[in-house]
Amino acid sequence: MPCLRPALLLTAALATSIHAASWTAPDALVAPSAFKGVHGLAIDQQGRLLAGSVVGNSIYQVDRDSGDVSILIGPDKGQADDIAIGPKGEMAWTGFQSGRIFYRAHDDAEIIQLADGLPGINSIAFNLDTGALYASQVFMGDALWQIDRDGAEPPRLIREDMGGFNGFEVGADGWIYGPLWFKGQVARINPEDGDMQIIAEGLQIPAAVNFDSKGNLFVVDTRAGELLRISADDRELTRVATLATALDNLAVAADDRIYVSNMADNSITRVNPLSGETRVLTRGDLAVPAGLAVDQNNRQLYVADIFAFRRVDLASGKVTDIRRAHGDDIEYPTGVSLGAERILLTSFADGSLQILRRSDYSTEAKIHDLPAPTAAVELPDGRIALSLMATGEIFLLDADLQQRTSLASDLHGPVSMQLGQDGALYLTEAAGLFSRVDVDSGKVERLATDLAMPEGLVQLSADQWLVAETAKQQVSLIDLATGERQVIAADLPIGFPAGPGMPPSGIPTGLALDASGNLYFGSDLDNGLYRMARE
Repeated sequence: MPCLRPALLLTAALATSIHAASWTAPDALVAPSAFKGVHGLAIDQQGRLLAGSVVGNSIYQVDRDSGDVSILIGPDKGQADDIAIGPKGEMAWTGFQSGRIFYRAHDDAEIIQLADGLPGINSIAFNLDTGALYASQVFMGDALWQIDRDGAEPPRLIREDMGGFNGFEVGADGWIYGPLWFKGQVARINPEDGDMQIIAEGLQIPAAVNFDSKGNLFVVDTRAGELLRISADDRELTRVATLATALDNLAVAADDRIYVSNMADNSITRVNPLSGETRVLTRGDLAVPAGLAVDQNNRQLYVADIFAFRRVDLASGKVTDIRRAHGDDIEYPTGVSLGAERILLTSFADGSLQILRRSDYSTEAKIHDLPAPTAAVELPDGRIALSLMATGEIFLLDADLQQRTSLASDLHGPVSMQLGQDGALYLTEAAGLFSRVDVDSGKVERLATDLAMPEGLVQLSADQWLVAETAKQQVSLIDLATGERQVIAADLPIGFPAGPGMPPSGIPTGLALDASGNLYFGSDLDNGLYRMARE
């Protein structure tokens, strides 16, 4: 396994009361990968393959031969759900979370903002004949706009309520061609009057389209995991290649080879449209590891991977998919915990709690419209404690999920939460707090008040907790009996800054301990999963 650069392990000076607990330097149990979810693709006039990431807050350049990845435009202006190249080589892109559209005339030009206040701004494309620029909102809106190239005039509304007009492209006829995500169709829209015509249907979840040099329109179906072609001659729909689910976007090169992105695998695959032959340029086993939970009996680690829910074998590091975004009923999980017979998944990204049965991973229940849930914990009596970032509270769900009772309020950005050995809830708060909440009374006790963006936490013993202080890239041991605190590992690959539209904690760094005391954490810098062996 590849080894992380040596972490600064501060164990020699541990106080006697902390019992000189120590761990080895981190090794990668699951190797890092290049992106944090990969979305929009484009090939510019220099022949560069560009890839956008919303969570990664960046635009990347990908070598089309070697697959090597480098950052072209980093945070925060680099947040890109889609990228468009204009007739003169200019570039525009969409900040899905920020609701902004950015533009750059050439590599050395200043980046300017063309529009803002467009939540869920998703796809973008130029008319290569006229230079007109169009963009659409999906998921947080449902509208198609023409964008002023100078940023002086507000966007012009072309059409609303289409059904999720996602990754689109302008055809040679000047119409805008794109998928209707929520309707399983492909449509074209006249930008002059908003007239919409359906040209293909019967797909599962079409995510994006692109034309080749012959006028054929290629479609990626994210749920089916397929690349399809709509013939320029008769609009016949045929399968070109079967890939994995969670496909996001595509770009067609001058030689008509097609590049397809997959958000769950951090992958870009090149497809020969004539033979269907594929070559993976870059890929990862994890997408964006966040919350972690260990199944001690089966030596498995569950990972809330944002674009997937996965299981990692602790002996081999083998990764198994349980759910993949848009290929299954998964809700962008950021937190995970294990109950006696249930798995609890939370997603602050779409405000949901999803409950799976541990026996077969089937979905038992889903609750939506929650204000940024960050963690869920099953109590011994079957109730569920749920922490909410947006409202700063913890409420209790009864065992049948029908009644909600407020337990604690006035919390300062709850991030991670665990059930302590004493039956109380322990949680980290983005304001630098480590707190204890009595489950019976709701009383909140501040145990530490000056931590550096504390996120993941795990109990080491009755009075000792490990906490990831991501702003300092370290894990600290806190002894509640003595009040002592000790850094047990520093210079860790954690602490990726939160991007626009993200909660202050950004990607939550999860911590987990196995039965042998080995410590695991996910990296929000390189997307690897690391193990620190107990010494």
